[in-house]
Amino acid sequence: MNETITIALDAMGGDNAPQVNVEGAVLAARAHPVKILLVGDEELLKPLLEKAYPKGDQIEIIHASESITMEESPRTAVETKDDSSLIVAARLVAEGRAKALVSAGSTGSVVLSAAKEIPRINGVRRTAIATVYPTMNELERDDNLSLMVDVGANVECNSEELVQFAIMGASYVGNVRGIPDPKVALLNIGEESTKGGIKMQETYRTLESLPGLHFEGNVEGKDVLRGVVDVVVTEGFVGNIVIKTLEGAAKTVGALGRLAFKMRLSWKLGLIMLRKGLKFLREVTDYSEYGGAPLLGFEKMIIIAHGRSNAKAISNALKLAGKCVRDDVCGIISRRIHDFEIEPEREYGRMTEELS
Repeated sequence: MNETITIALDAMGGDNAPQVNVEGAVLAARAHPVKILLVGDEELLKPLLEKAYPKGDQIEIIHASESITMEESPRTAVETKDDSSLIVAARLVAEGRAKALVSAGSTGSVVLSAAKEIPRINGVRRTAIATVYPTMNELERDDNLSLMVDVGANVECNSEELVQFAIMGASYVGNVRGIPDPKVALLNIGEESTKGGIKMQETYRTLESLPGLHFEGNVEGKDVLRGVVDVVVTEGFVGNIVIKTLEGAAKTVGALGRLAFKMRLSWKLGLIMLRKGLKFLREVTDYSEYGGAPLLGFEKMIIIAHGRSNAKAISNALKLAGKCVRDDVCGIISRRIHDFEIEPEREYGRMTEELS
């Protein structure tokens, strides 16, 4: 990143706040041309920052007297804690003092705080959380990652909202990951265009006819880890279950490996021979490498870091936020959504009649 980009960091968000947030901000400031507004309790943040970054001028503390914990009801907290670090950070972005927001706070709190303070892109029906996950990389990309949209911002959506998720996901992957003409698929119970009921059929047909979108059709659950597409589109309820299942599977494999190591000498020798492969598996499933999940659909970029983020994860989240700002991801999404919005209601009405 060649220009200095200002990012607001919710210093009090996450399981390990504020220590790791301060450390992550320092790592990012030393490695990238960013200015970080560290939002939180100044009395707690100042000694941590002075110890870790005594002479740095890329980090500024913005005082906020309250914080939202991971245990609180997101809606109640956002409605009652107007001076929380998360709300203040979102307000800084809305006012233009920062170009992006990063928080490791609870997903619900981040989504609601952003919705309260930061305008949605004109025409966007619903925002969506996107996250990368490791695959077998059958497309042979430079990395082994695919993107899933949505993974938790919405329980269910209509067809037009799913189409917008596809547009936003493709725009993000095409610019942040540098993949020209990314392949997009709809997560469904079968590959045929007639699967999944009227809503999914309607979404399929719209995506299939959408100019400028490389739609590959439906993918089933068994295909998610193959890496046959760059973007998988689904409703938040389903996407969240899929991602949490993958996280649980990775932990299970690690636990079984440790158990096998203790059971038999032959298994122990086998695991020793596979140690490089197992190390690679740990690396590609390590959320700290990816920084966080973008919350797509707002006029400004918002990155939701993992609640258990360490300093490296926070630093990578700040780096990702800066890259999204530099590449004008929100602007690109806005233009793509505007193009799609041309007479969408008439088109959807026609398709609904044909499918009923």
